[in-house]
Amino acid sequence: MKVRLIKKIFMITLLLLVATLISVFTNYRYKGTFINTNRKIPIYCVDTKEKKVAITFDVSLGDEYIGEILNVLDKYNIKATFFVVGDWIDRNPDKLKQIYERGHEIGNHSDRHPNMTKISEEKIIEDININEAKIRNITASGTKLFRCPEGAYNDIVINTVEKSGYYCIQWDVDSIDWKEQGADIEYNRVMKNIKPGSIMLFHNTAKYTPENLPKIIKKLSAEGYKFVKVGDLIYKSNYRLDNEGKQISD
Repeated sequence: MKVRLIKKIFMITLLLLVATLISVFTNYRYKGTFINTNRKIPIYCVDTKEKKVAITFDVSLGDEYIGEILNVLDKYNIKATFFVVGDWIDRNPDKLKQIYERGHEIGNHSDRHPNMTKISEEKIIEDININEAKIRNITASGTKLFRCPEGAYNDIVINTVEKSGYYCIQWDVDSIDWKEQGADIEYNRVMKNIKPGSIMLFHNTAKYTPENLPKIIKKLSAEGYKFVKVGDLIYKSNYRLDNEGKQISD
C-alpha cells in the first residue's frame, strides 16, 4: 500500500514537472529562448507600422520579360531592387544598364551563383568582389545589398557577407513564380503573405510575373501600401533581428 502511494505521488510529481516544462517552453518559444539565437541569419523583412513593402527580382538566367517588367514598374512609378548575377551581366550588360538607368536598385547576387555554404570564405569573398566589379563597371556605382544564391546560407556565409560591407537580404514573401504553377496561384500566394515591411521575391524569367505584377501593385496600392527599394526599407543601424529574420529597430 505504501509503495503504491509512493509511486502515485511520484507519477503526479513527474506529470506536474512535464506540464511546467511544456508551459515554460510554450511561453518563451516565441521569444526565441529555446532557439539558437546565436545563429546568423539574413534580413527577411522589416518590423514597421508603415504600409511599405519592397519588390525584388533575382536575375540569373535569361533576359526574358525584363522589358515587360520594367514597363510595368514605369507605368506605376515604382522602383524595385534587382539582385543580379555576374554571369548574367556578362551576357546582358545593356540590360543591367537599362535597369539601373530607369532608377532601380541593384543588388549583388554573386558572380557564378554557387551554393556558398559549400565553398570557403576566401572563395565567397572572391565571388562577391568579382561581381561587384562588374556591377560598378556598368553602373559606375557599387551596391551594399547581397542576396545568397539559392537562398542558402550558414554562419560563415552571413559573417563573410557582412564583413564585406553588405546587408544580407532574404525575403518573407516568395511568389515561387519559377515553378510557373499558374497566375492565380502565384497572385494568391503573394497576397496571402504580404504585410507591412515585407520583401517580395520574383524572377524575371517566370512567365506569369509580368501578368501578376500590375494586379499585385493595384491591389496593394488600393490597400494603402507604398513600394520602396530594399535599401529604403531596411534599417541601416541600431537594429536587431528576431529568430525569423525580422529587422527590428532598437
